Amino acid sequence: MLFAVVAIDRPGRLPVRKKTRPEHLAYLTRNIASVVVAGPFLAEDGTPVGSMLVIEAKTLAAAVAFMAKDPYAKAKLFESVTVRPWSPTLGSGVKAKKLPKAKAAPKAKRAAKPKK
Repeated sequence: MLFAVVAIDRPGRLPVRKKTRPEHLAYLTRNIASVVVAGPFLAEDGTPVGSMLVIEAKTLAAAVAFMAKDPYAKAKLFESVTVRPWSPTLGSGVKAKKLPKAKAAPKAKRAAKPKK
């Protein structure tokens, strides 16, 4: 089952994020079979301010446990972490559920050419 994770950094914790990043990336790499996609949320200036992941786990409890073991979580980087079951529907980046075929839109009628 897939789970979407939204984690928002505590204000002023950018030094913790930078210091812990190598451990965080190593953790995700060791568990890459469970990671569908992961990356930081960014402020308008490009500064990381949180994380978003889609992970695969058997249960919600397992997904929460996976996130609790992340070095960012252990370093108390996050102000909040939300883990929810997730189902891809559309998009080219993940294997989405097959949607019913959309009906083709009716062809537009051409406007008559004005007479000269």
